[in-house]
Amino acid sequence: METFKPNEITFSDKAIEHFSSSLSKRGNGLGIQIGVRKAGCSGYEYFFDFVDTISDEYVTFEKNDCKIFVDKQSLNFLKGTLVNYSEEGLNKGIRFENPNAKAVCGCGESFTI
Repeated sequence: METFKPNEITFSDKAIEHFSSSLSKRGNGLGIQIGVRKAGCSGYEYFFDFVDTISDEYVTFEKNDCKIFVDKQSLNFLKGTLVNYSEEGLNKGIRFENPNAKAVCGCGESFTI
């Protein structure tokens, strides 16, 4: 079980394996960016991108030689979050267990703070 860290983001081993695999399949890149932006039916949504150039705006997390970059504004929305990878039947993908989210939309793609 992962330890709750209210001022950090925690990544499960399965999530790190997924990100590492995605980078490997792409063939290049320094890491993965995760962030939050205004969108979706509940107000905010998570996004992912590959990072090829490091910005001063990034806070870097590293686990098992995989680097995850989070911009400082998104970090405020993600503090205390557990990022996990789950497989439930045909549904598989990254899941955010975010204590800052007050409500999640029915499709699970967006949330309210």
